[in-house]
Amino acid sequence: MSKTDETMPATDPATARRLPGVERQLGVSPLDIRQAKFGAAMRGFDRSEVMTFLQEAADGYEQALRENERLRQEIARLEASLQQFRELEGGLRTMIVSAQKVADDMRDNAQQEAARLVREAEGRSELLLQAAQAQAEDVQRDIDGLRLKRREAEHNVEATIASLQSTLEFTREQESRERDHKVAAHRPRLESIA
Repeated sequence: MSKTDETMPATDPATARRLPGVERQLGVSPLDIRQAKFGAAMRGFDRSEVMTFLQEAADGYEQALRENERLRQEIARLEASLQQFRELEGGLRTMIVSAQKVADDMRDNAQQEAARLVREAEGRSELLLQAAQAQAEDVQRDIDGLRLKRREAEHNVEATIASLQSTLEFTREQESRERDHKVAAHRPRLESIA
C-alpha cells in the first residue's frame, strides 16, 4: 500500500465532494502528489512524464485549494456583511415603523389640537356674539330711554312755554285791565260835571 493509499479517507469521493471543506476530507494534498513514489514496472510509463504530470497536477490542485480558500473567506466576509446588512435592514425597518408611528401620533395630536382650538374659538366667538348682542340691546334700551327723556323734555318745555304763554297772556290781560281801570279812574265823570 502506497502513501497515497494510506491517506485516503474511507468516505465515498462523491459524498466528499458534496461536503464543505472537501480538500480536508479527500486526504490528498499537493505535497502528497509531489512526494508520491511509484514502483517500477517493466512496461510502465515514462517516469519523467509521470513526475511532470504529477507536478503540474499538484500545482493546479494547490492553486485550486488556494482559490477555494480565498473564495471561502470571501463567502464568509460576504455572509458577515450580509448579516450586518440584514441587521441594519431590521433596524431601519424598526426605525421606519417607529417614525411612521410618531408621524401618525403627531398627525393625530395635531388634528385633535386643531379641533380643540376650533371648538374654543367657536365658543369664544359665541360668547363674544352674545356679549355684543347684549351690549347692542343695552345701547338700544339707552337710546329708547333717551328718546323717552327727550319727548318728556320736549313736552315739559312745551308745557312750560304754554304755561309761560298763559301767564304772559294773563299778566298782559291783568295789566290791560289795570290800565283800563286806572284810565277810567282818572277820567272825570260826566255826570258829576253836569
